[in-house]
Amino acid sequence: MLRALCALLGLTSAAIAAKFELSPKKFLTLPLGDIKPAGWLHDQLQVQTDGLAGHMHEFYDLVSKSDWIGGDSYYSYLEEAGSYWFNAMVPNGVLMNNSIINEKTQEFLEYVLENQDATGWLGPEVDTEKPRCLWGRYPFFFGAIQMVEYKPELTARVVDALHKFVKLANRMLRNGEGVDKWAATRWEDFVLTLQWLHDFHPRGEEELLVDTMVRLKWSGVPWEEVFSEEYFPTGPVENLTNPFGLELSWHGVNMAEGFKALPATYRFTHNQSDIDAANLSWDLMFKYHGRPSGAYAADEMLAGLEAVRGTELCLVVEAMFSGSYLYQVIGDLKYADRVERMTYNALPATLTANMWGRQYLQQQNQVAAQNMSPNPFPEDGPYSNVFGLEPNYPCCTVNFPQGWPKFITNAFLVTSDKKGLVQLYLGPFEVQTTLNEDNLVKVSVETFYPFGDNLNITITATKSYMHYIRVPSWIVGGSMTVNDGEKTGLVPDEVTGLLSVTIGKGLTKIALHYPAKIVIEERPHGSIAVHRGPLNYAFDIPRSEKIIAQDPREPHAVDLQMGPIGAWEYALDADPATMSFHNEAENDDHYKLPSPIFDSGKPSVSIAVSACSIEWPLAGDMFVTSPPENPECLGDVKTIQLVPFGATKLRISEFPVFAHSEPSLRVGNSYQIGDDSEPVQKPFNPTKPN
Repeated sequence: MLRALCALLGLTSAAIAAKFELSPKKFLTLPLGDIKPAGWLHDQLQVQTDGLAGHMHEFYDLVSKSDWIGGDSYYSYLEEAGSYWFNAMVPNGVLMNNSIINEKTQEFLEYVLENQDATGWLGPEVDTEKPRCLWGRYPFFFGAIQMVEYKPELTARVVDALHKFVKLANRMLRNGEGVDKWAATRWEDFVLTLQWLHDFHPRGEEELLVDTMVRLKWSGVPWEEVFSEEYFPTGPVENLTNPFGLELSWHGVNMAEGFKALPATYRFTHNQSDIDAANLSWDLMFKYHGRPSGAYAADEMLAGLEAVRGTELCLVVEAMFSGSYLYQVIGDLKYADRVERMTYNALPATLTANMWGRQYLQQQNQVAAQNMSPNPFPEDGPYSNVFGLEPNYPCCTVNFPQGWPKFITNAFLVTSDKKGLVQLYLGPFEVQTTLNEDNLVKVSVETFYPFGDNLNITITATKSYMHYIRVPSWIVGGSMTVNDGEKTGLVPDEVTGLLSVTIGKGLTKIALHYPAKIVIEERPHGSIAVHRGPLNYAFDIPRSEKIIAQDPREPHAVDLQMGPIGAWEYALDADPATMSFHNEAENDDHYKLPSPIFDSGKPSVSIAVSACSIEWPLAGDMFVTSPPENPECLGDVKTIQLVPFGATKLRISEFPVFAHSEPSLRVGNSYQIGDDSEPVQKPFNPTKPN
């Protein structure tokens, strides 16, 4: 039967290895707990733990224990809410060593395992006539896998339960059961769980596991066609007819999860065409829907390039996770660069600084966060960009907390032979792990990055090994010093972006200088976006805040309406030679980044730009129109400050241009400032995302 399914999928018998083997990933993840946040990143996760994420189990109906009994609600228990919450809070609790959260996730795991029925189904079915749907369990599986990594003593029970479920799921798929419209788009998440079992706990069931992978792919959306140049939509889709008969294949969050489908498929087909299609999917998405913040636009469905269209918070955290998986399988620098941009821009921008409130949709140009009339979002409600407990839909409330923890747990990888350590994402970390041949390695990374250009890495190892450090595409020049050696330039691998450093037994110290240039990105309507390093810079609009709702069970859980209390109608001079970068921490050895760092006035970095006031009308109630082209200045040119996008809640980040002077250096669709004699390395180019 598997061979017949392979034929239907266009796979040859040779494509499925004789022993049902999987193609190896280029890089492997470390067990949960081996990587810990440090410095400002630890502070950021502490803010999340002290905020809504760390307390919703105390009062929020969708994840409080009273809701564990199941029911007909789509969001109840393992249909979505509990599963999302568990997936996020397992790593959150472990990384912060939070005993209360760890107890709650353990209690949740025990409850699910104890209620597995005789057929293998996970999740109690109480007073419900709903048909069984597979998808809601998938985030739970991810959380359970992480618990096994952290607590190996749980392995037997969790693996037993997963194998029982796989046997049931395989029968359901054979009978055409368990696949609703959500499971049809999110089948790749189950495939990742099956591959974890295959890689580490196959128990002789390799054929069944691969058979289930193939059946899942056959049951769902053909992502290689959705992401093909023939069918991929190049603009907003609300007035288009979906050629696949399933509108949810253009749903922003589904597509964020769908990025994993093609690299996951490659592992059991062994077909290079799947890798090629995966690469194309990423490039098409960010070419036609990409944001300077690193994310892409989908206010429910794909929304094009207009700065006022929305990006869902669930989309951001799912795309971050998928980008990490893509790098692990394929090893292309563009995935890691894009994930870092999303993490340091789009993720914090859509949360209040104390992380008690979140938006459903964020906008690149967002001059208000309030209940809007007329509704600016074709597929979502007018309340979607309000900061609160659950504006528009509750899914982002329970799903957003996976963002920071999973960025941290994917920040370091090991090579496929388990002999080398890969420092993928840049920031402050502490790592302790054991490589092959019992090589205990400890790594400490001290840095303000992305709020600084220097990284100091201290490594102790019981044996020599190869250490790899990512050099992002936006680094221009730069240097490295190992111990007391000479300063050398950076020569990373052209594909992976990794710089290799031989680490000897004992203590090694590495000093990295990662400078970047101010980069101007061309956007629609002749507008521009401003970048330096991984950070997108925006004008932080002075704002008022008004509490418009409060949860009676938790006084911190409020809905905030925000409005502008200062001018925001600015056009910029497009010449980056008129812009200057400032970093308060640059020459102060005693400087400490404030917490929470992603709040107005907190980041140490800014860019001064030449600007003038212009006429820029609104569309409806505080909904900004597209940037006007070739606007006239209404007064004198002055200097305004742009700050990191993630620290703004009301903002302009795609600016009209009032001058068209020739920049000092232009490459493709981007500009950079700096000494022309310095090398230009892979400038930011929106048509070929980094």
